[in-house]
Amino acid sequence: MTGVQEQQYEEFFGGFFFDEDALSKDISLDGLDKELEEHKNYDVLISILANGEKQRDMATMVEGNLGHIEQDLIQDYIKDNDSLVLLHDQIHDCDIVLSQIGSLLSGFQLAETKLAAFVEEIVAPPGLVNAIIDGEVSAYVIGIFSSMRKPGTNIQILQQNLLQKYRYLVLFLKEHGIETYNDVCAAYVDKMNKVLSEDFRVYLESLESLKLDIGVSTDVIGYDANVLDLIPRGREQLRNHHFMFSLGERSNILKEIDQPGLVPCISEANSLKYPYEVIFRSLQKLLMDTASSEYIFIKAFFREESMFYQVFEGPFAVIDENMKLTLANSHDAICLMLMICITKKHQLVMSNRRLPCLDTYLDKALIYLWPRFKIVFDMYIQSLYQCDAKMLWVDGTHPHHIVRCYMEFTASLIQLNAECGDGQLDMSLKRLRLAVDDLLVRFAEKFATQKLQHLFLLNNCDMAISILKEAGEEAKELRRYFEEKLESNLVSFVDELLMEYFGDLIKFVKNHISEDLISYTECPKIADVELVVKNFAVKWRTALELMHNEVVTCCSNFVSGMAILKAAMAQLLNDYNRLSECVKMIPGGSSLNRNLVSITSISYEIRKYSRTL
Repeated sequence: MTGVQEQQYEEFFGGFFFDEDALSKDISLDGLDKELEEHKNYDVLISILANGEKQRDMATMVEGNLGHIEQDLIQDYIKDNDSLVLLHDQIHDCDIVLSQIGSLLSGFQLAETKLAAFVEEIVAPPGLVNAIIDGEVSAYVIGIFSSMRKPGTNIQILQQNLLQKYRYLVLFLKEHGIETYNDVCAAYVDKMNKVLSEDFRVYLESLESLKLDIGVSTDVIGYDANVLDLIPRGREQLRNHHFMFSLGERSNILKEIDQPGLVPCISEANSLKYPYEVIFRSLQKLLMDTASSEYIFIKAFFREESMFYQVFEGPFAVIDENMKLTLANSHDAICLMLMICITKKHQLVMSNRRLPCLDTYLDKALIYLWPRFKIVFDMYIQSLYQCDAKMLWVDGTHPHHIVRCYMEFTASLIQLNAECGDGQLDMSLKRLRLAVDDLLVRFAEKFATQKLQHLFLLNNCDMAISILKEAGEEAKELRRYFEEKLESNLVSFVDELLMEYFGDLIKFVKNHISEDLISYTECPKIADVELVVKNFAVKWRTALELMHNEVVTCCSNFVSGMAILKAAMAQLLNDYNRLSECVKMIPGGSSLNRNLVSITSISYEIRKYSRTL
């Protein structure tokens, strides 16, 4: 150990008592160095602990000071409470004002966006500016009008995507250059009139090849010398829904009023043909859509509605010419009535679009259609009165196919009248019914007996009722008329039928016995009654069977046949019962009891036939 080390050693341990012997024995100088180092660490620890105590004292002091400060702050806050509430309200008001300013700024941004788009539209492009300043004075849009005549040009797209950009230029010309504006309008009218006229002419020519010919003069009964041709054609064409006397599926055209029009190339590729009302609807559909688009464009671009009628003067003329030619050669009253209904529905379509541009055209179409329909309708009626019943008569009591044609025609008109009629058909339908009645009577007169006449009328009335039922409630008045006519002829036929098979019984009862079985028109004798009773007993079963077979064979409708048989057998039972009661009241009539047939036997036999109906 050096001298310095020894001095430090003594100074460090000076305050302690040591056993010098032990120390000299156990501690070497190196050990003393180690001990000294450890004691230095203790010194640091003691210093840290001392500092910790001081820090705790200081923390205690600071905590106390904080408590005092907190109390002071609370007191200050309480004193300034009103001022703080006022400050909170002012901050809230500032938030509201800032929000309003934000909304206002958003509105300015939106306005700026729209204004920018507007400015972009009204700003003339450099090319146009150069043309205006340096170029020759002309109207720029006229060149665009000329491009409309190029084949395959979609005019609507050209109008919307290109021309609309220059609508303010046109309005500028209207206010500041009226001569140039008039030139622009005239150029547009000229180009569009020619383009649309040609488009409609081509479309009409294409549609003409798709027309199915229905209704020529020879199809109208009695109207042409070749009327006999209708007899074989009538039966066959009744099964064809396109037959001129029957509406059938042709009514579907009114449910498809808003469907797209025909595409001729597709129809031709599929070898399709259509009644003219289908072609008419397609033409008017194209006209409505084209006119609607053109009217809206002209109104927005030129602000001159009158220009629309100048543009469509040509297309209207093309359509009018075609319609006049078609109507002059049409004898299909169903088609004409369907065209009237289509036109009325198209009037409603244009009304819903709030576009008046076709009001005059559609009114004019109805002015063409109604007179032609009435002319053709009168031909139908005159054909019924003029036809030769002897030439057209068929030796059979089943419904006549010509009468069926006209009942189908009547039912069709009733349906269309309900669909879109305005009262003009009501009187015509009554005239048609009278003409059908007249034809029925003239046909019935060709039969040799009244029984066959009544049977023929009965079968035709039954057929008329069946057809009218398909026309719905609108035909109930006319159906009731034929039901009464059917009932009248049924009663007459039953009388004729009983007179044929049980004539002596029917005559005796009518001549001698009243309905109440009390009085007699003539006082009968036993000899008069005896012949009637014995004849009935011999032949009643055979006569009943023959009568049943005849009714089943000659009645075209099973239900009507059943009604006839029930009526006939009920009447037979009633008349024979009156005869039996008469026999009981005649002196000596009891001698005929063994020949009388019991009412029970007759009733049993009648029930047997009723079960076979």
